[in-house]
Amino acid sequence: AFGAVTGVAVAGGPLIGGALTEHISWEWIFWLNVPIGLVLLPLARLRLTESYAPKAPLDIRGTVLVSAGLFGIVYALVNTASHGWTSPLVLTGLIAGTALLGLFVRHGLRAENPMLPMRLFRGRAFLGINAASLLMFLGMFGSIFLLSQFLQNGLGHSPTEAGLRMLPWTGMPILVAPLAGYLSDRFGGRPVVVTGLALQAVGLALFALIIDPGVSYLAQLPALIIGGVGMAMYFAPAASLVLSSVRPAEQGIASGANNALREVGGALGVSVLAAVFAAQGGYGSPRLFVDGTMPALWIGAGAVALGALVALL
Repeated sequence: AFGAVTGVAVAGGPLIGGALTEHISWEWIFWLNVPIGLVLLPLARLRLTESYAPKAPLDIRGTVLVSAGLFGIVYALVNTASHGWTSPLVLTGLIAGTALLGLFVRHGLRAENPMLPMRLFRGRAFLGINAASLLMFLGMFGSIFLLSQFLQNGLGHSPTEAGLRMLPWTGMPILVAPLAGYLSDRFGGRPVVVTGLALQAVGLALFALIIDPGVSYLAQLPALIIGGVGMAMYFAPAASLVLSSVRPAEQGIASGANNALREVGGALGVSVLAAVFAAQGGYGSPRLFVDGTMPALWIGAGAVALGALVALL
C-alpha cells in the first residue's frame, strides 16, 4: 500500500505540475500544496494515533549545522553553470558546506541528544539502505527533472503532454507495488531493493543511449517501463528495511533520517545533473539540449547503479 500511494504521488507530480504550468502559471505548483495541507490536517488529527518518544531538548546546534551545510553545497552547485566550478562563490559554498556538514557529523557523535545519532550508521544494514536511498533519489529526481524538459524543449511537447508521456515511468509503482510487496515478503526486502535499483539504472542508461531530437515515443517506452518497474520495486521494501535495521524505540529517528537523506539526494541530483547539463549543452536548440542531457543521464544511471551495489552491504 505504501509503495502504491507513493507511486500515485510520483505519477501525479509531473502531470499536475505540467497542467498547472501550461494552463495557469508555474507558480501554482507551490500554491497547490496549501489546500492539500489544509485538507490533510483535520484528517491526520482524526485518523492518526499519537505517539511520544522520551522527552529531549531540541537540537538547535545540529539543525543549524546541517541546514547551513546543505544550503552551502546546493547553492554552490546551482551556481556552477553561471559562475564556473573554480569561481570564489562556488568554491566558498562547497568548502563551507562540507566543513559545516563535517561539524554536524562530529556533533552527532558527541552530543547527548543529537537530532541524528551517528551511532545508527554503525549498523551496516542502516548505513547501506540509507546510502542507497540517497543515491537512488539523486539519480532519479535529477533525471526526471531533465527528461521532463527534454520532452518539451527537445521534442516540442506541451507541459501536460510531457507529464502524460512520463506516466509509464512515474506511474508504474501504482501497478507493480503490490507485486514488490509480495516478493519482499517471500524473498526478503534486500534482494527486491537491489533488483529495483538495478532496473532503474538500466532504464536511465537505455534512455541515455536512445535520446535524440528525433527519437520516437515507441523507442522511449522500454526505458520508461523498465525504470518505472525498478522504482516500484524500490519504494516499499526500502522503507521496511530502514525500520527493521534499528530498535523499535529508534524507528522514528531512523525514518526521519531516511526521509531527510532522500530529500538531500533529490536536491543534489537536480543540482549536479543540471550543472552537467549546463556544462555540456543548453537550451539553444533541440540538439544542444540532447548534448547536455545525455551525459547527465549517464551520471544519474551510474549513481543509481552504485546505490544497488551499496544496498548489498
